[in-house]
Amino acid sequence: MNNWKISVKNLIHKPLYAFLSIFSLSISIGLLLGIQQLDTSIQNQFENGLGTIEMVVGAKGSPLQLVLSSVLHIDNPTGNIAYSEVGKMKKNPLVKEAVPISYGDNYNGNRIVGSTLGFAKMYSAELLEGREVEHAMEAVLGNDVAKKSGLKLGDTFVSSHGLTENSIEQHNESFKVVGIYKPTHKVIDRLIVTNLESIWDVHHHGEHEEAHDGEENDEHEEHESHEEHDLEEADTKEITSILVSFRNPMGLMTMPRNINTNTDMQAALPKYELERLFRFTGVGVKAISWIAYIILLISCVSIFIGLYKMVRDRAYDLALMRTYGASNFQLFRIVGFEGILMVMASVLFGFLFSMIGLHFIIDLFKSQFQQDIALTFSTAQMLKTLLIVIGIAMLSIVLAIIPLLKMNISKILSDET
Repeated sequence: MNNWKISVKNLIHKPLYAFLSIFSLSISIGLLLGIQQLDTSIQNQFENGLGTIEMVVGAKGSPLQLVLSSVLHIDNPTGNIAYSEVGKMKKNPLVKEAVPISYGDNYNGNRIVGSTLGFAKMYSAELLEGREVEHAMEAVLGNDVAKKSGLKLGDTFVSSHGLTENSIEQHNESFKVVGIYKPTHKVIDRLIVTNLESIWDVHHHGEHEEAHDGEENDEHEEHESHEEHDLEEADTKEITSILVSFRNPMGLMTMPRNINTNTDMQAALPKYELERLFRFTGVGVKAISWIAYIILLISCVSIFIGLYKMVRDRAYDLALMRTYGASNFQLFRIVGFEGILMVMASVLFGFLFSMIGLHFIIDLFKSQFQQDIALTFSTAQMLKTLLIVIGIAMLSIVLAIIPLLKMNISKILSDET
């Protein structure tokens, strides 16, 4: 206990050195832990958000944009495709599920997605209360949307055109809330789900009105015009994309290339595109990690220099303690405990710095991309990082203590006297 008291008093005696050493080591630990946990959390969040979706089919463009827009809902769509493609896709024996989605409107920044009942199944979403959509202009809220908006069963709301919050271009038709999903921690939590008819009705209501006004002259001609209009509309209806899952790996191997080569659509594989994205972002993660390791080395060198200087400056005191019966091990503990105290304080503050930084970045992510990232802590990765940090720090402490073994007690005492 006396050794600990001596070490604490030594640190208090040189506060600037102690502060700089602990602060720099804390920054390096915070950067290492923070960037690793952030990278792991984002990857797990995105991969978890895929649900059972193995392929997404949409208009030609960037495959990564197609995945981000239609699967993770954090980008703009590449365009529209014909609704008739859904029927063709479902007839393919390799396809287990083909779910069409259509979107282009929002409510308070939350996307309104038109789809079928298969959409919720792909994310394993279950109802917390209410029922699924059965008629046009009905909607089921994701759990985050319900909490954020305060909407309840039976409430109505008006959508706005576009994918960002917009109170100017509001539609005349209102949606009615008929259900709320349980939290899934997936992308569906921040979506408003309706059926395809609702999306089509909202966007083509004006066209229907004009067509109806122009056909009021003759009852027989009006009936024929409506039949022709319905047939034409069935062929011209559009959706944003199709979410696909396969019966076996053969579909995953053959269908994307066939679609990209032989049709005017494109097929993208979400897992492949996200892995490619993470390879790009991994460069930044590695760069920040290397910077943190450089700061770590500088911090450990600072600890080594401080302890080594302390051993040289207090050589007479240590030699005197040796003559009064103190063992080498006791001297080692006095010096070593000082370094250990700095390392322990640095680990504690480094962990706090990483938590503060992570929560700040997560709040930024939520405000910019409407993504609520759930922190995922990899215990093995954290332990590995801490062991590296402690190992390097302890090496610097040991190197600073080595001069005690070579200390010439009689020479030091004679020089002082």
